[in-house]
Amino acid sequence: MNQDKKNTKKVSRRSFLVRGGLGTAGVLALGTYLFRNPIRRVVAGAINTADAPFSGNTDTPIVWFEVTTDNYIVLHSPKVEMGQGTFTGLAQMAADELEVSMTQMRVVHANSASGNVDGFATGGSTSISSLWMPLRELAATMREMISSEAAKKLNVNTSDLSITDGVITGGGKSMTYAEAVMGVKDWKVPDTPKLKSLSDYKFIGKPIARVDLNDKVFGAPIFGMDATLPDMLYGAVARPSLIGAKYIDANTSKAENMPGVVKIIKEKDFVGVVANSYIEAHNAKDAIEVEWETDKNWSTADIRAMVEVGKGKAYVIQKEGHPDESLEDPTETIISEYWSPIGAHAQLEPNGALASVEGERVTVMISTQVVGLTRDEIAKRLDLDKNEVNVVPTFLGGGFGRRLHTPNAVQAAVLSKAVGKPVKCFFTRKEEFQNDTFRPPTHHVLKAKLKIDGTIEALEHNVSSGDVAFGSPIVPRIAEPVLGADLGAWRGGMIQYGAIANYQAISWRVKLPFATSWWRSLGLLANTFAIESFMDELAVKTNRNPAEFRLAHIQDDGRGKRLKSVIEAVVEKSGYSDEVINGKAMGFAVSTDTNTPCAQVVEVSIHEAEIKVHKVTCAMDPGLVVNPDQVRAQCEGAIIMGISAVLYEKMEVVDGALTPTIYGPYQMALMKHAPKEIDVVLLQGAEVPGAVGEPPLGPIGAAIANAVFRLTGKRLREMPLNLDKNIVS
Repeated sequence: MNQDKKNTKKVSRRSFLVRGGLGTAGVLALGTYLFRNPIRRVVAGAINTADAPFSGNTDTPIVWFEVTTDNYIVLHSPKVEMGQGTFTGLAQMAADELEVSMTQMRVVHANSASGNVDGFATGGSTSISSLWMPLRELAATMREMISSEAAKKLNVNTSDLSITDGVITGGGKSMTYAEAVMGVKDWKVPDTPKLKSLSDYKFIGKPIARVDLNDKVFGAPIFGMDATLPDMLYGAVARPSLIGAKYIDANTSKAENMPGVVKIIKEKDFVGVVANSYIEAHNAKDAIEVEWETDKNWSTADIRAMVEVGKGKAYVIQKEGHPDESLEDPTETIISEYWSPIGAHAQLEPNGALASVEGERVTVMISTQVVGLTRDEIAKRLDLDKNEVNVVPTFLGGGFGRRLHTPNAVQAAVLSKAVGKPVKCFFTRKEEFQNDTFRPPTHHVLKAKLKIDGTIEALEHNVSSGDVAFGSPIVPRIAEPVLGADLGAWRGGMIQYGAIANYQAISWRVKLPFATSWWRSLGLLANTFAIESFMDELAVKTNRNPAEFRLAHIQDDGRGKRLKSVIEAVVEKSGYSDEVINGKAMGFAVSTDTNTPCAQVVEVSIHEAEIKVHKVTCAMDPGLVVNPDQVRAQCEGAIIMGISAVLYEKMEVVDGALTPTIYGPYQMALMKHAPKEIDVVLLQGAEVPGAVGEPPLGPIGAAIANAVFRLTGKRLREMPLNLDKNIVS
């Protein structure tokens, strides 16, 4: 395609880094220099639509690829596989440029010692999109490097060679990639060759089976909890159960002589046990009398009061026209409120690590989304050069942002150093729930003024939330003073209806007393629930079809056209109707996350005061789709996760502690709650891949609530949606 040629004609790997390396930090530096509210809004808008570039090695193909003696290609991926199918998409991209078959591709996690470390980490739906250019360039360059060596051995010009499935032919002779690379020690990296036209690719765009399927079906030991090392011991760390608790000291006398205890380790910030078994380690840990310092006996009511709009500090993150003037008359202003609760990650595999410290060398096997950061924190704590620390990432038994900071690896390394043997240290389920980095609760106040013709004259969204990105070690500290408002909390909170003359989004930042951070889609789920429920309210007030009402407020620019396309596609595919038919109603909602618009229609009924989702139709435009099966699976997973959060999930604060602490009391969607049908329509409004993993979480909450309104006449304003307990109008 022309776009592909345009992107690759004069692009080297170094210039790609220079071109893409400005990223968030560069934009933030610009904001610091100018530091005015209008510039803050420009910066916020840029971040809201930016595609994060890959931040890692793109100069050395042999760091990424390995040719085995039996002619397989091993891709050492800097992006971790946590069920999203990244390994398969990356293998497709590499195989096409390497001229090998998919059966010849193997994908493994790149450990930190390999030098292939992604500075951005694995998150933000960027695994495929950020590597779209650099991985293909690296694969094409590796192909040329191997061809060059083959030409020498075959005594022909490289231009006379042809390649099929990793077999190079020229001058009437053939050799495999494995034979071509055999004995080569001094590799020369050529200029980046021209990439293939997309029309020539065999695997990109095809529904290729997952490369990690067999291991998962047959239960291979691939997750962090499966990790073992010879002579391994077990560790346990005392963790607080109360909000805001700070470690002061510990009395370990009872624990020291308990069965299986090898050593009790007291550090400045924690106390831990090393024992011969998991049970013995945790039994001894429970016997330690820990002195914690707490500042307040927090409750759910306290937290709810903290996040009310108006309590925190306000930052205008988006503004067009004169919304303040348009909304100043309260008699003409429509006002609505929405709430969302504290949410846990509740991933199946709890956090933990296996660490082995041998002198100046450290090896850590761990489920983490941040390989480089984990390595650096271990090195700093043990006062070692980071090159002496090798973090070996495993498959993740669920990530969802929970593993974007894994300081538990530091604790495991400290315990290992203390006993001189490998130590495996994992959270209990209770510890995981109480020491999560939670999705923050939110409060939303929306205001609108309607024109006589039924269109919107002015629209305002106020969102109050605890932090999501700020305080995270993967976000530059400069972000906080520059942006003011947390960039994760307002994700999805900006107004996407650009045809409205006057609109603004205001983020109210609240510092909560417990850890809140990344949760799949960040603020998208809560913000879209509020905005799209409110848009439905306005459509009802004007007696307009909800889909047509939204279409009337979308600009005809590039982003607007893509947004309109997903709305039109989902309406057509679902047969969307605003009527209640046979006890079922359809609800509609749409959102744009980064540059990926997504619209959904849900079919809902009410049975014995319980909301039942029967079908979800989803239309999404993620740009170029590398693997359509993988993308559809991501949509299905995000939708079911969204249904769980919207209908069931909620953490409470009771007597200063976060609760529940086990599955069951922490309600989640079960198989019986899943819709019988999820229909996914994929559009391509861009010639490069975009975000996939998080955008489908946006519309689901509002779509369900809007369907319930048609069935009951009640406007549910608080997640999880409950017909008995929600505030209604």
